[in-house]
Formats: sequence, C-alpha cells, structure tokens
Amino acid sequence: MILPSMILFGALLVWPGVAFAGEAGGHVDPVGQVAFALVVILVVAKFGGELAVRLGQPAVLGELIGGVFIGNLTLLGFSGFESFKTDLSVDMLSRIGVLILLFEVGLESTVGQMLKVGLSSLFVATLGVAVPFALGWGVGAWLLPEQGPYVHAFLGATLTATSVGITARVLKDLDRSRSGEARVILGAAVIDDVIGLVILAVCTGVIAAADRGGSLAAGDVGLTLVKAVGFMVGSLLLGVLLSKRLFSLASKLRARGVLLATGLALCFLLSWIAGAIGLAPIVGAFAAGLILEDVHYRNFVDRGERGLEDLIHPISSFLVPIFFVVMGMRTDLSSFLQPGVLGLAAALTVAAIVGKQACAFGVLGKGIDRLSVGIGMIPRGEVGLIFANIGLALTVGGQRIISEATFSAVVVMVIVTTMVTPPALKWSLSRLPIRPSE
Repeated sequence: MILPSMILFGALLVWPGVAFAGEAGGHVDPVGQVAFALVVILVVAKFGGELAVRLGQPAVLGELIGGVFIGNLTLLGFSGFESFKTDLSVDMLSRIGVLILLFEVGLESTVGQMLKVGLSSLFVATLGVAVPFALGWGVGAWLLPEQGPYVHAFLGATLTATSVGITARVLKDLDRSRSGEARVILGAAVIDDVIGLVILAVCTGVIAAADRGGSLAAGDVGLTLVKAVGFMVGSLLLGVLLSKRLFSLASKLRARGVLLATGLALCFLLSWIAGAIGLAPIVGAFAAGLILEDVHYRNFVDRGERGLEDLIHPISSFLVPIFFVVMGMRTDLSSFLQPGVLGLAAALTVAAIVGKQACAFGVLGKGIDRLSVGIGMIPRGEVGLIFANIGLALTVGGQRIISEATFSAVVVMVIVTTMVTPPALKWSLSRLPIRPSE
C-alpha cells in the first residue's frame, strides 16, 4: 500500500491549483512529469493486470479497465492525472509499445507458417472488411438518414478496422500466439489493416474532393492499393533474402547488445517505411518480426548470448502496458450520457460484432476454431479511434461530416468491442486443447 499512497501524494502536488513547482518562477524539468506519469501508469497496469489474472481474465483487460478508471476520475472531481492523456512523451512511449508488441508477436511466427494459413487469412480479412462496411453503412442509413451517404460510408469504414494489438496481447497472455487460430487472426488483421486503410483513403479522398467541388481520380485509389501490397510483398521477400546476411555481418561486432539493437533497428526501419507510404507503422513492425527466425541470429546464440525473443521481453514488459493503460485513459465515459448516442452506439456495436463473425466463413481447412477467429477480429481499439478522429476533421461545404454525437457513438462502439474481446477470446480458446506445435 506504500506505493499507491506515494502516488496519491504526488498527484496532489501536480493537481492544477496545488502544484507549487512553477509558482516560484523556477524551471521545471519536463522529464519529471513524464517520470511521474510512468509511475502511475505502470502501477495501475500491474495492479489491474494482477486483479484480472486473479479473476481468470487476461492481464490486458485489467490494464484497459485500470486506464479507464484513472482516466475518468474527473467525474469524481479529481483531475490530477488529466495531463497524462495529452502528454506527447507518454503518447510516444505508448506508440512505441504497440510497435514492440507486434514485433514480438511476429517473432513467434515465420513467413512459412503464415503462408500455410495465407489463403484463410485473405478470405477472413476480406469478409471482415466487406460485411462490417455494409452493416455500418446500413446502420447509418437507418438511424441517420438525414446525414447523407458520406456519413454512412464513413461509419462503414470505421467498422472495418481491427485492433491487432488487443488480440495479439490476449494471445500472448494466454500463451496461444503460436496456435493456428493466432496465425490466421494475425495474418488477417494485417491484411484487414491494409484493406481498411485503402477504404479509409477512398472515403476521405471522395469527401475531400467533394469539398473542393471535384471528384477522386481512380488512379489515386490504385496507387494506395499498389503501395500497400507492394510493401507487404517487398518487405517479406527482401527480409527473407537479406536478414540472415544482415545478422551474420552484425555478429562480427563484439560490443554488447548488438543483437537487440539490430533487431530493433529492423523493426523501426520497416515501421518507418510503412508509415511513410501511408500504412500503419504496426504493419511494418509485424513484418519485421515475421521475417526473423532463430537461424538468422544463431551466431549470437552459439557464443552464449540470449535469443532475440528473450532480449525483447523486458522491453515489452515496460512499454506495452503503457499503451493499453493510455488507451483506457482516453475513454470518456461521459460520452455515454449524450442524447441519442446510446441507441446509435448499440446498433454500431452489434454491427461491429456480427460483421466480424462473418470472418468465420473464410477459414479454410480443418483444425482451426472458427469462433475464436471471429472473436479475435472484433476489437477496434486504437485503430477505430484513429478512423473516428479522421472523420471529425472532414468537411463538405464548411460543415463537418461527423458530428460530436456520432463521434461519441463510435467511441462507445470502440470501448465495448475492445473490452469484450479479452474475456470472450479467453473463453473461446480455453475450449480448445493445447496442440504440440504451440
């Protein structure tokens, strides 16, 4: 109880109106505020994770709920942690955390293993985009008929998203990230992300063109698609061909930490390339992990060093929980109280869940649990929030496409789909036997 008490004391010191550090006119080192934010976030993450585990749930659920709790203390009159939500340094640490998570998950699979479920992943992703898009458009046309096709299309685009970070973390918590279901889900989530980003690019392009009084050229859509597919194919092919040589050259260096630095450099390089061509950086991080195999850095292991997965684990234990607590903190529970929000949110949530269950029909072959695949594709998480935030910035004729009420409904949908996935996926996977390959 000593550490939580110290946190409360520190919160009182930084609470607006009580903070004394800047009142004397002295300079305050910003690293101090970030350090205190990390203390709070990490303690909340571990206490929340511990509680969730004791209740038989994945730790990530406790981290999310812990973040929701401290992020909504303003409803009880306490605002000492509000600055954490918008702190750029904390935000960057959380973003790096999700890159590390996807890199770590990618390390647990290989390109060959993913290709075995490649066709299933493609069909799962295609259905997981097409059906939610249609259902989202339908919900918009039904409940918001006066707001026009732009809003309906954007709601559909928002429902296509899949937060691979949530599912990847649950699979790791349950020690099932090497299962056939995990490979189908992760492969589909990456393809889903690519297709979803193309749809988002088309929707935003059409709306932006309408605002300018023009139309979107077909070539722009084709270029986005070519960049997305080209990156995935190119990174995997070049990675398989060059990564072994890269690590062989790196092994000639005798300084400590060369293996970890080389692996992280590759992860961040592909993440940067993915972001530079308009894709989500997490796609690049996952691809980097996927192309690396034990044989590539065997020289390091042969001379007594630990493998890359072991080296990454302490870093992920620090950074990954930050991402989930921060995402929980940004969940505004007061959005549930806005008029008309709950009805639209309920319809969007049902469409979001049902739409992803259509993924089950895309699973080919035997031995893979279709229900688990469908559940694993449910969470919208940070990807859904990114899509929704983009919608807030779009206008036609000076009028915003997405209203505050519609945005709040989307946020509620994101909250619900993110929160229900960990316990649902745990229940679904617990029905299945542990296979030797896992």
